[in-house]
Amino acid sequence: MTLKRLIRSHLCPLFLIVAMMPLAACGASMRQEVRAAPPPQQVAALPPPVEAPPPAPPPKPDKYYGEHITKVGLLLPLSGPNAALGEAMRDAAQLALFDVGDPTIVLLPRDTEWSGGAAGAAQDAIDDGAQVLLGPIFADAIRAAGPVAQQFSVPLIGFSTDRTVAGNGVYIMGFTPQQQVDRIVKYAIDQGYKRLAALVPESAYGTMVVEALRSAAGRYGGTVVDTETFQPNEAALADPVERLSRHRVEIAPPPDASPPPAMPGEPPAEPQPVYKYDFDAVLIAAGGGLLKTLAPMLPYYDIDPDKVKFLGTGLWDDASLKSEHELAGAWYAGPPPQAGTTFTQRFQTVYGETAPRVSTIAYDAVSLVAALKKLRPERPFSREALTSPTGFSGIDGVFRFGPDGVADRGLAVVQINPSGADVVDLAPQEFGTSYAQP
Repeated sequence: MTLKRLIRSHLCPLFLIVAMMPLAACGASMRQEVRAAPPPQQVAALPPPVEAPPPAPPPKPDKYYGEHITKVGLLLPLSGPNAALGEAMRDAAQLALFDVGDPTIVLLPRDTEWSGGAAGAAQDAIDDGAQVLLGPIFADAIRAAGPVAQQFSVPLIGFSTDRTVAGNGVYIMGFTPQQQVDRIVKYAIDQGYKRLAALVPESAYGTMVVEALRSAAGRYGGTVVDTETFQPNEAALADPVERLSRHRVEIAPPPDASPPPAMPGEPPAEPQPVYKYDFDAVLIAAGGGLLKTLAPMLPYYDIDPDKVKFLGTGLWDDASLKSEHELAGAWYAGPPPQAGTTFTQRFQTVYGETAPRVSTIAYDAVSLVAALKKLRPERPFSREALTSPTGFSGIDGVFRFGPDGVADRGLAVVQINPSGADVVDLAPQEFGTSYAQP
């Protein structure tokens, strides 16, 4: 029996304390509740604004616990094709619950894949007393759950990166491509890389990246030379790279250049052409296997990474990329690589599994609930509390919700090296008192 199965089999449905670790993790029951034992709180929030909200009536005592509790709906895919991701997000949320150590916070996990979908999961959590909803993960599920939350004036904090689902009491915590592109483009232009090109997928994500690239280049004094799109499969990548490589002119080799030596018995080698490209940086909006296929194609078509800076988005937040020598020296925008190390190690120790990178968002969402409850006990989930311009601090750095419901994030610029990833421009540690977002 694995450690994860042992934990879950002995700790449902309410909170029990395991001597060797301060964590409980329950199964995917539609009706379960989870709450915490009180270890020290580890995630703190930045100070809220000075103005105090109007007082609200105190919550009624809970009929099960006999005390003032805060019920938090957790809307995740706990069955179906995305069940593994949903379970990992639930596990991360429960890890945060026990870290913050507030026994009056109770999680209500609900499966967005059950009958009724995300809307039914939201309704079920609200019917059971949820005062705030965390999740779902995907934009379509947020679109389904949002109207239910709005009907009952319950704020919903989704985990998507799609800013089009935010607003009217719906917030998103994901790392939006617009912010990532804005951050990396500004840094590149500041370093002298002002003529930009891009390789993006033929998808909604690719469209958002191109729009953000053009907007950022216009703001910071750059020029977009070309954008090429590709089908998101490895067999269709050569053509867009070849089209991108046409933005070049052949230049005369330096006077002291000599052709490579000929092999014995062969005629002298012809001088190799030397090219100059019309762009000095290329943004590659791909990750995983697609990026690992694209990266060597660029130098194959003479787009030399020693002469053209490769730029990336948060999709590059992948430790395995250090082995891709074509990406050595490339930059991307994202949370500092060391930010989630402690979380990842603890998750591995407790559950015996590797945490998906996105699971830190679920951890920070629960920590946010605890911080708001402490800072704004009368109205912890009011719009004024959630949109505090000074923001909050979590595993992935500082963040805050703007008036549009989108999380503004403090991002670092990270360089890929053979030894790993290093921060070349630090993420901000705090926000000002005004809100501005690309």
